[in-house]
Amino acid sequence: MEQLNQTTSRRFILLGLSTDPQLRVIFFIVYLIMYLMTISGNLLLIIVVSTNPTLHSPMFFFLTNLSFIDICFSTSIVPVLLMNTLAQDRSISLVGCAAQMYVSLGLGASESIILASMAYDRFAAICRPLHYNTIMSRTLCFSLAALSWSVGFINSFIQVYLTFQLPFCKSLDTNHYFCEVPAFIQMSCGDTFFNELSIYIGGGVIAGSAFYLILISYVHIISKILKIISTHGRQKTFSTCASHLTVVTLFFGTVMFMYLRPHSKKNTQYSIETDKVVPILYTTETPMLNPFIYSMRNKDVKNSVINQLKRKQCCLQC
Repeated sequence: MEQLNQTTSRRFILLGLSTDPQLRVIFFIVYLIMYLMTISGNLLLIIVVSTNPTLHSPMFFFLTNLSFIDICFSTSIVPVLLMNTLAQDRSISLVGCAAQMYVSLGLGASESIILASMAYDRFAAICRPLHYNTIMSRTLCFSLAALSWSVGFINSFIQVYLTFQLPFCKSLDTNHYFCEVPAFIQMSCGDTFFNELSIYIGGGVIAGSAFYLILISYVHIISKILKIISTHGRQKTFSTCASHLTVVTLFFGTVMFMYLRPHSKKNTQYSIETDKVVPILYTTETPMLNPFIYSMRNKDVKNSVINQLKRKQCCLQC
């Protein structure tokens, strides 16, 4: 059989979330609003942290990295989704599809390491307060950030390369709204064993290690909190971790469900539809919610945002 992915002139068809014209309009409006909220919320958080010297700490350094990743992650997916939602031609070139897959997968892996770095930062702040500045040095913070980006995109290159070595012998219709590895494994008519194995290895090494570090950090954090005699003290200490735990739960729960489970071509239609719905959580909703979760739980961020808005209002009045 002819292997249709042997030339870059081939185009894949992204079927999107729905074929119903009315639903497509609704989806367009909803995702446009969510995308604008994602960009504005994360960009505002980066500006606030950058312009406020009191927020120049390791925790907020990682938080700005997270916000930048969320902006890029959402931008790599949502604009294409918006165009394809209303357009008659939903095709995307092989090069364009590979680029989208490479960027989104790389950023997703980078985010998992950044979240693990933030958990380690909370561990150092709560369990090793006297040595915090020594542990969370500028060198370590930049090294962890560089590690997250490099490991994420190296893994992404491997996964994308292996994915586009698969033969797509029948239809190039992709029952998804963006180019993602599991959807292409479903499409292939060849042996996908090594592709699935590489996903499990990559996911186990990156997401699994990051999740393990987060788990160990919070075991020590919770143990430390339980030793605090004052109830108010326990609540205050735990509140500094609540927003991070919320983001970790949203992100890792959906990503692990999507990537660390079998993706056999024999999956039912229900499973295929699930593979379209679940990524919505970590590609659009989580990047949108992250800045609001951190802002609402942190008084310094809230006060800085309020002061920024007041300054802008004064400038406009003048």
